[in-house]
Amino acid sequence: MNTGSDRVTHESTAGETLGEPVGGPAAEAAEEKPYVSKAPAFVQARRTLHLSWQVGVFVVGLAVVAAGVAMLVLPGPGWVAIFAGLFIWGTEFAWAQVVLRWTRRKVAEAAQKALDPKVRRRNIILTATGLVIAGALCGFYLWKYGLVLPWAIKDQ
Repeated sequence: MNTGSDRVTHESTAGETLGEPVGGPAAEAAEEKPYVSKAPAFVQARRTLHLSWQVGVFVVGLAVVAAGVAMLVLPGPGWVAIFAGLFIWGTEFAWAQVVLRWTRRKVAEAAQKALDPKVRRRNIILTATGLVIAGALCGFYLWKYGLVLPWAIKDQ
């Protein structure tokens, strides 16, 4: 008698079925969790209450994102607030989760690229060149005008 527990099944990963190495982009996509609302069960059980919950989450997330955008030009951690607002939206909306996944992937790629010795060397050379040019311009200004502010310089 076969109970089903002694059956051997072969499950292939997404990478194996597409001919990609295991651990490629298809495997990463398969590992990502599907969209699930984080609302409590009693809220999800009632459609109008769930819709109200989603509106509330959207408004709170919008306020945090708007504050983050304002903090890009004002003092404060603008990008942190923007990502916090996206995280709040991601608790209820699949599109926000997609944006957050894309952002995490791009940040990870940028971090890996920044660790590349050639890129680091190029960035150091560009920074040093910019500092030398800025120093030369400041030196020329001080030699020509002294410690006088630009708007206080009279025609000479």
